[in-house]
Parts: sequence; structure tokens; C-alpha cells
Amino acid sequence: MTDSKKVRRGSGKRERLASAAAEVLHTQGVDRTTLADIAQAAEVPVGNVYYYFKTKDQLVEAAIDAHAQTLGDLIAALDELPTPEDRLKALLNGWVEQRELTARYGCPTGTLASELDKRADGLDRSIAAVMQVLLDWAERQFAQMGRADARELAVALIAAHQGISLLTNTFRDPDLMTTEARRLERWIDSLTQGAQQ
Repeated sequence: MTDSKKVRRGSGKRERLASAAAEVLHTQGVDRTTLADIAQAAEVPVGNVYYYFKTKDQLVEAAIDAHAQTLGDLIAALDELPTPEDRLKALLNGWVEQRELTARYGCPTGTLASELDKRADGLDRSIAAVMQVLLDWAERQFAQMGRADARELAVALIAAHQGISLLTNTFRDPDLMTTEARRLERWIDSLTQGAQQ
């Protein structure tokens, strides 16, 4: 998720609106969010929104782009780490750091994907493309660990995250995210040990 306050201070109105859209859509949902809500969060007069975005769907697209940018930045930072195991565990730790937000609102990308899946306007495919980037990245990490089943492992990792995000949100229990992340760390270690034997 983007740090919207940082984006608001240092960016143009379009970027501020896109960042605010990602944040407000996460906390309120697509159906409940208005252009005025996003304008207020971006600290932009509501009349100015229409200069950049004619419809709420365009703002949803901008929010999806903001998710993609955030993910791209995250992946770039993770790729600086020396081993695929380190990168995967750092991803898990990032999820744990967001556990309070997840407990309150769910996974930002996952909840948006779930909402958009109920629509027939193509936005569901756009958010799916963002999730595909993460899935492909995870697959590359497992492949670098020497795993022939890298795709299956990547799917299992992302599915575990989406599942625990749902449970963390449903039960409003951030500790569930922490517990699952530690289990997944042990799982990653077992895959490494299995490859070395």
C-alpha cells in the first residue's frame, strides 16, 4: 500500500488522487466510495477531480496503477536482497508489518480483486495482472532455489497469504498473520533444506 501522506506532500494532483483512491477504495470499498471521498483524502477540491478523472472507474484504474507501482517498488527493494530465501522471507515480514491494516480492511489488492470480480467491465483483469506480477516474482524465487515445482509453490505462497488475509480480517486478529508468516518461513526453510539434500 502506498504511503498516501508522503505522496500528497510531494506529488501532483493526479498522483495524489490515484494514491488516495487506492487508500479509500481499500478502507471503504468500491461501491461505497465517492469521488468526493477520494478528493477529500487527496486534499484536492472535488471539482478538480474531473479535470484528471471523468468517472469513478477511471479512478479505480488509477488505484490499480498505484497498486502496481507499489508492488514494483516492493519487488525492486526485495530483489536487492542476496538470496531467494531472504527475498521471500522479507515479503512475509512486509505482510506482517501490515497486519493491523489487514485485520481492519483485508489485503488491499486481494479485497479490490474480489470486489472487481463481480463486475463485467474489465477492471477485474487489470487487478489480476497486478497479482500476476507477484505470482511470477514468487515463482522466480522458488526457481532460483532449484525447485522444479516453482509455479506450484508460488501459487501456494500467494494463496496462503490471501487466505490468512481473509481470516485476519474476518476475525480482526492481526496475530493470525504473524503466526502464518512464521509457519511460511519454516516452510521456506524446509524447501531449502530439501533442495540441499
